[in-house]
Amino acid sequence: MIARLCTRYAVVGLAALAIMGLAKPAAAANPSPASVLIAKQIVQFKDVDAMFAPLARGVVEKVKNQFMQTNFMWAKDLNEVAANLHKEYDPRVSELVDATARIYAEHFTEAELRDLLTFYQSPLGRKMIVEEPKVIDESMNHAGQWGDALAEDVIARMRAEMKKRGHDL
Repeated sequence: MIARLCTRYAVVGLAALAIMGLAKPAAAANPSPASVLIAKQIVQFKDVDAMFAPLARGVVEKVKNQFMQTNFMWAKDLNEVAANLHKEYDPRVSELVDATARIYAEHFTEAELRDLLTFYQSPLGRKMIVEEPKVIDESMNHAGQWGDALAEDVIARMRAEMKKRGHDL
């Protein structure tokens, strides 16, 4: 469950970063401190830290589970160490928030960032913040189902074509 949630947030985060990468108007290679500050307000308003929060926890758990395979008798100690590492590494998500703010500031002008902040503070913008993750999640689920159906069609076609050539798959 945690792995699926981490994966979902990671996919959403990567999708968001990919979308930001596509929208590159008058990019500022070296954004002003004011632009970064406005961008930070945007990412905080969008609750980006909640999106990235599972990443640090997921990394600690993944490493713990790798060590657990070495010797399951170490479970108690590994769980204690992991709990301490969660406390230490969870706050580092702020590094991702800061980096995301800087990325926004590199892709949008200061005026555009102000407009974005105004939008996200509006009723429609607040609705967008709530609904967009649902839309992305539903879209990803639909894309998975679509891909599964396409794979079945491709398998059937591949088998049919290979059978014509004398091969049974």
